[in-house]
Amino acid sequence: MQILDGRLVAQETRAELKRKIHRFFEQNKQKPGLAVVLVGNNPASKIYVRQKIKAAEEVGISSEVFSFSGDVPTHELERKIQNLNRDSSVHAILVQLPLPSAFSSREVVSWIDPKKDPDCLTVENQGLAWSSQPRVLPCTPSGVMKLFEYYNIPLQGKKAVVVGRSQIVGLPMAQLLLRANATVTICHSHTKELSLFTKEADIIVVAAGRPGLLGGSDFKKEADVVDVGIHRTTEQGKSVLSGDVRFKEIQDQVSFATPVPGGVGPMTVAMLLENTFHLACLNTGKTNNA
Repeated sequence: MQILDGRLVAQETRAELKRKIHRFFEQNKQKPGLAVVLVGNNPASKIYVRQKIKAAEEVGISSEVFSFSGDVPTHELERKIQNLNRDSSVHAILVQLPLPSAFSSREVVSWIDPKKDPDCLTVENQGLAWSSQPRVLPCTPSGVMKLFEYYNIPLQGKKAVVVGRSQIVGLPMAQLLLRANATVTICHSHTKELSLFTKEADIIVVAAGRPGLLGGSDFKKEADVVDVGIHRTTEQGKSVLSGDVRFKEIQDQVSFATPVPGGVGPMTVAMLLENTFHLACLNTGKTNNA
């Protein structure tokens, strides 16, 4: 089995992006700007935000976090996002999800100017993506596609199964695979006898959000498996990160697979940075090659 090394591919992606951003700054005397809105005290969200800010700074993106308590009034949060929409130094606005239960993620995302939506969460950007006219593409699915491209994994004519149907990962992942001429099946929590579908697939992207859902007996030999899930679990009394796939069971069976951590996660961050740069180019009238 060959590892799909997301850290390696993300590192190379970010190195090229850093060169582009340097040229962009030389031409515009301005850095691409990313604003991150963090609501509440979710420990995992805080870690993810720190990782994104650090990665942004490393490639030359100007970034700032706007933190709010979990009981911030809705009108105050909306006012801040509207102010960021009007700020010409901000080219991308990321609302870190999940939000506290008192907030509607759909409503909060709707306040973001679609021209500043690097996660492709607004209705306008999702519509553009579904009609094959994307302003940006969702970060995780586009990161998975970049992994397939980097490792020369052919998609045309292949049987692909996507496990999960979220707006952020499952549905756009299926769409991108369809565009690459794969034959795609979407499975979900109501799919009966899931393994009957995964065993027949050449390519499986698992984004179910359920730790250890699938293992060795669920895949055919020489399948390519991408695990989008990431969970903190306990093994032998130790806290570990694991995915939706029981990785140890598939190591001697499949052709390619992503580890957790170090697979899809770094690619998601890399594509967030690429999308931020792309939006900066669009908002300043420059080409993506800077």
